[in-house]
Amino acid sequence: MSEAVLYEIDDEGIVVLTLNRPEMRNPISDPEMVEALVATLARLDSDPAARVAILTGAGKGFSSGGNINQMKPGGNLNAGSPAATRRNYQRGIQRLPLAFAALEVPVIAAVNGAAMGAGCDLTCMCDLRIAGESAKFAESFVKLGLIAGDGGSWLLPRVIGWSKAAEMALTGDAIDAAEALACGLVSRVVPDAELLGEARKLARRIAANPPQAVRMTKRLLWEGRRADLPTLLEMASAMQAAAHATADHEEAVAAFLEKRPPRFKGS
Repeated sequence: MSEAVLYEIDDEGIVVLTLNRPEMRNPISDPEMVEALVATLARLDSDPAARVAILTGAGKGFSSGGNINQMKPGGNLNAGSPAATRRNYQRGIQRLPLAFAALEVPVIAAVNGAAMGAGCDLTCMCDLRIAGESAKFAESFVKLGLIAGDGGSWLLPRVIGWSKAAEMALTGDAIDAAEALACGLVSRVVPDAELLGEARKLARRIAANPPQAVRMTKRLLWEGRRADLPTLLEMASAMQAAAHATADHEEAVAAFLEKRPPRFKGS
C-alpha cells in the first residue's frame, strides 16, 4: 500500500490515518494521494477491528488542499481542455467525498496547522473535528479564480450553516482556530502538543460503545443530511431491528441491569 497515507491501529480499535506528504503540506489532489486515501478508507471500512479513526497530517500542516503545480496548463487539475479537466476531477479528487460518505467507521479530523481549500473540505468530510491552537481554515478557491471542485459547496454549509459558509467561500479568507470553534467548524481547540492525545480521548469514548451501533448511527446521521423524515424513519426502523438482534445489545442491557461494565465484542 502507498506510503502517502499511513494506517496504524491499536488494541482499542482506534485507527490513526496520517497524510504523509509533509514536504508539500499534504496536498490531496494528486492521483497518488487520491488513490491512497480511497484505498485506505476501503481498508478502514472492511477492518473488523476498527472502531473509530483519527485523520491528521504529517509535519506542520493538515493539508494544503490542491497541488498548485497541478493547476498549470497540462497538470492534473488543468488538463488543457474543459472536458479533460472535468474528467480528471470526477476520476480524481471527487472520489474522496463519495468515499467518506460511504464509510461507516466514524472519523475524527485532528487538524494540525493549515487546512486550506480542499484541505478545509477534507475536514468537513470527517464526522468530528478538533483543532490545535495553530490551526487555520480557508475555503480559498475563489482567490485562485476557482470554485470548490471537491464538493465543498455541499459540505461546508451543512457543517457551519449557510451564512458563515458563504462568507468563507466568497471571501476566501482564512479563519483561525478560535473562529472555527465559534462557528462550529470544530468542536474544540486544544494546545498543539495535546492534539493527538485529545483526539485519542475522544476516540476512546466512541470506541467504548458497541461497534455495530456506532456504524449504524453514523450512517443515519449522514443519510439525514439528504433524506426526508419518512425515509429516514424507515431506515431507522430497519437498522433498529438489526440492532435489537445483536449480542452487544443483549450485553448492554444485561450489564446495565447487573450494574457492571459491558464487554462488547462487535457481534
